[in-house]
Amino acid sequence: MTEHTKTDGLPGMDAPELPQVLERARPRNERMNAAKVECNACPVLCQISEGRAGACDRYANQSGVLVRLDPVVLLRKTLEAGAATLVPFVGRAQPKEGVDSEVTLEPTWNGDLLLSEEVFVTGVGSSTTYPDYKPAPFIVGSQTDGVDMVTVVTEGIFSYCSFKVKIDTDRFLGSEQANVRCKGEVVGHVTTAEYGSQMLSLGGVHHLTGGTKKEGRITAEMMQALGNKQAVEFTIDGGSQLVIQAGRAPIVNGVAEQRMRVGCGSAAVGIFARQFFGHADEVVVVDDHITGVLTEHQAGRCLDMKPSGIQMRGRKSTPGRYFQVANPGTGWGGTDIADPLSIIEGWDVSVAWPGLRLLMTSTTGEHASWYVLDEALVPVEVEMPAEIRRIVDRIGENCEPSLASVLFLGGAGGSLRAGVTENPVLLTRSIKSALVNVTCGGAPAYVWPGGGITVMADVLRMPDNSFGTVPTPAIVAPIEFSMRRVDYEALGGHTEQIRSLREVLERGAWHNDGAPQARVWQTLPAANPWPLGRPPLLG
Repeated sequence: MTEHTKTDGLPGMDAPELPQVLERARPRNERMNAAKVECNACPVLCQISEGRAGACDRYANQSGVLVRLDPVVLLRKTLEAGAATLVPFVGRAQPKEGVDSEVTLEPTWNGDLLLSEEVFVTGVGSSTTYPDYKPAPFIVGSQTDGVDMVTVVTEGIFSYCSFKVKIDTDRFLGSEQANVRCKGEVVGHVTTAEYGSQMLSLGGVHHLTGGTKKEGRITAEMMQALGNKQAVEFTIDGGSQLVIQAGRAPIVNGVAEQRMRVGCGSAAVGIFARQFFGHADEVVVVDDHITGVLTEHQAGRCLDMKPSGIQMRGRKSTPGRYFQVANPGTGWGGTDIADPLSIIEGWDVSVAWPGLRLLMTSTTGEHASWYVLDEALVPVEVEMPAEIRRIVDRIGENCEPSLASVLFLGGAGGSLRAGVTENPVLLTRSIKSALVNVTCGGAPAYVWPGGGITVMADVLRMPDNSFGTVPTPAIVAPIEFSMRRVDYEALGGHTEQIRSLREVLERGAWHNDGAPQARVWQTLPAANPWPLGRPPLLG
């Protein structure tokens, strides 16, 4: 939990006494203490004492009123190409550790958003639709380019959700389908590698609810931390130890990765063949996927390079392209070798010659050695010429920085859709027809094809601390549905709960009970398109 910076109020604006108010407390059964609030924001139904927070640290009892502790985050449009900056509501209260923990609320106020029409209310801190009978907390009416718009804003409770993690490295992390563990519990698996990257699938309903209580709890904690851009430690069965943080270089076995490979060995040979021509007689680019050999490769043949007579280990695919020259590992080119000559079986004595110049390099240029064949056709390592060093450095220059990318993938189910309309299938159809723009904390979301509403968003483009948990266990994440008002009416939306943007800024959610909300400022980590613009192309 992070404490937001306070700001001074504008002249004449009074500081509010409460953050977002959800509803008045009322005992749900005869045995419940009348001084407690029963929180119905999730199925746990915590009974919260005065001045304390519930099990998720997201809701508290203040003066017999259930209040939301986290700030509601707003986007305000800037003048720079429709980019957006973030404006959250009241600063996060800090409860003590433990269930039913004590909280102190310190709201602040800044009223200048009332002067702007270019404001978008996000789902971060907005509260949920649970229990399912009620409309979403914010159903906001606004105007964009003279068009009446509606944005339905909520926090979804996601059991069916996961994170897809892309790790830019050619090093071996673990076998496909190998278990990924956090604090000893299985929380995901290694999935199919992609070009220059290893991929993990983390979380998901089977780890959240299908295993032991400890597995579910640690999975939820891991997902919350990873989604909130914090560093998380993992181990892979039969593989590596990792530290993953969105937007940062992955740390593999204690070493921070530096470069994403420029391409496979074959691609690197093709890219730099003309530059090597005339300076090297043979070039081998070592790679766990496809190792490239320049003189045999089509690029070398097009340059009319003389065959070198090199004899490679592994399985020959097409000319100059070899599979399985070594086992996967953390050595040269994502293999397990430390000596590059170990993948050379020998030389054809009728073709090779003494003095032949050989470069062996990895796909990132991090490993490179220069050899000359002696009279017995044995490669002897010598100092690398400046021109060859320049080309190897260029390979490294063309490698992008190694990063870990974290994408949230969640299914927006029936209960969440019921907060939008009484006939949820109409919302699904409207999204598929590109009538509705779906965002997560204001960040663009890709909607998967097929049935249901399965969305995917880059956590780096979402506001900080967008994710929470509930003890069921499940993940809490923001989601917003923006559309023209006529389309909202056509899909049977809760039109009676539409509030103007100004009214929302003055009074908050429809079940707010009239308490104003405070605001502080925060910057956006990445420029996003304005959420009320044209919906992106759907899958």
